[in-house]
Amino acid sequence: MKIVSALLLLAAGLANADDDDKQVTCGSAIKLTHVESGGNYYLMSDERQLNSGSGQQLVTAVKNNKTPNGLWQVREAHGEVACEVGTPVKCGQMIRLTHVTTNNNLHTHGIKSPLSNQHEVTGFGKGEGDGDRGDNWKVVCDAGGYFSSSPSVYWERSKPMMLQSETTGRFLGSSSSVQFTQQNCGRNCPIMNHQEVFGRGANDQYTQW
Repeated sequence: MKIVSALLLLAAGLANADDDDKQVTCGSAIKLTHVESGGNYYLMSDERQLNSGSGQQLVTAVKNNKTPNGLWQVREAHGEVACEVGTPVKCGQMIRLTHVTTNNNLHTHGIKSPLSNQHEVTGFGKGEGDGDRGDNWKVVCDAGGYFSSSPSVYWERSKPMMLQSETTGRFLGSSSSVQFTQQNCGRNCPIMNHQEVFGRGANDQYTQW
């Protein structure tokens, strides 16, 4: 009987460990890849600022999976009690994504984005991880015809998902057809061939990550 109990506990432990590998958890440092772009473009930011609009920290999608500028830490939403590290993030939960290199938060507001005239997405803050409710994003795991008909409870690493802004209702998006080029950014553009990242009104293929 003791042997059977021990085996059951071991099996439960292995199952929990397997779940930990599948689920995104509070405190995780993650990279987000854009589905419509073939999963080859990564959400990134650095210390450069936009030359238009808000002038806040630049956020784009870039085809470079080795850059440390593509790492974002999952945190509790602005105004909420700090989440316990290792706790799985639930579908529908509000979170913040803090850029690991600059310690500013993924942010959006109503200012128009420079290329597609949707909503700007920026890095916001003073390098201390603080900000405002424009940094809050709802984790949307299953929605519309692009997602599985079997709803998930937790944000899983292997499944497409979306992030919806708490303040604007817009979805984090990008498009393989909206890139910074010599024509729209200049001859010596430092973000040549990066994709614009924007807040999009529709939840479609351009908002899947």
